[in-house]
Amino acid sequence: MKVCAAMSGGVDSAVAAARAVDAGHDVTGVHLALSRNPRSYRSGARGCCSIEDSNDARRAADALGIPFYVWDMSEEFADTVVDDFIAEYTAGRTPNPCLRCNEKIKFAAVLDRALALGFDAVATGHYARLEDGPAGVEMHRSADHGKDQSYVLGVLTQEQLRHSLFPLGDTTKDVVRAEAERRGLQVAKKPDSHDICFIADGDNAGWLAEKLGPKPGTIVDESGEVVGEHDGAYAFTVGQRRGLKLGVPAADGKPRFVLDIEPVSGTVTVGSREALDVDVLECIKPLWCAGPAMSGEYTVQLRAHGDEHRAQVRVIGDDTVHVELLDPARGIAPGQACVIYDGTRVVGSATIDRTDRLT
Repeated sequence: MKVCAAMSGGVDSAVAAARAVDAGHDVTGVHLALSRNPRSYRSGARGCCSIEDSNDARRAADALGIPFYVWDMSEEFADTVVDDFIAEYTAGRTPNPCLRCNEKIKFAAVLDRALALGFDAVATGHYARLEDGPAGVEMHRSADHGKDQSYVLGVLTQEQLRHSLFPLGDTTKDVVRAEAERRGLQVAKKPDSHDICFIADGDNAGWLAEKLGPKPGTIVDESGEVVGEHDGAYAFTVGQRRGLKLGVPAADGKPRFVLDIEPVSGTVTVGSREALDVDVLECIKPLWCAGPAMSGEYTVQLRAHGDEHRAQVRVIGDDTVHVELLDPARGIAPGQACVIYDGTRVVGSATIDRTDRLT
């Protein structure tokens, strides 16, 4: 099989490419250039998509003896990931750019280009498992639950899964690092990337302020009393505690958290920790891994590294999913993804549009 190995410059994608070679595939390594100015993205140990990563990917490909190319995806990345990130925060929501990158770049634009060039599949270093099932290819949680990345892959369709390879799905991270060292790959001990790659210093609020400019507004408590001011509602997310700079302390002396963000007026509402609990999620834009899901009881994951919650899921038409959590979740923000599981199998994903309480 002719395989395009997406090589980020990290240890996971390097070992995934090596395993694809070991499996007898005709492998070509590809690194994605996601910025026309790579130095504006993260670098060094916190890196992702940086110049250092490109060089590390090339060295890994050379060690494996496979062809290597850099594909310029900067325009697509800016249009579908960066601009979406800005638009979502402007609308008072909290997006997951890594999930959007997987959906729009790594398993849409890259896969489309790979298939057009005659490749049969794209291999990545994601931690998830693929199995043959009665309805097609099934995606399951990784054997390494701590590294499992099925949450950010829950946007993949059956057609995309049919042309995907996840060689690390049955392996733990310590085994991957040991294997990289045995193979002589220089990235064996390279730290994992984290945070958002296109925000160079990790300051989301500062980066958004540079893009959007000041948009002053008020911070109010649950009674509507003004307790502070801010320079932009885009600097807040539901569940946030730090950086509120409230001028009026809470009567009970307890910390307050962001409960709601109203983007038109710029009003940010704060309140108690307990007020963050929700058990109803109205979700939109569902994407199913193997055809539309049936309504029923499933488990759902609401953050990339969050806990699972048992839930009653009701599929309403083609574009709405109603989720009732059997145990409340705290600090869930519109814009986050609700990924639905049947055991370890990923059923699909939908975007949280609104949260509520049953009582």
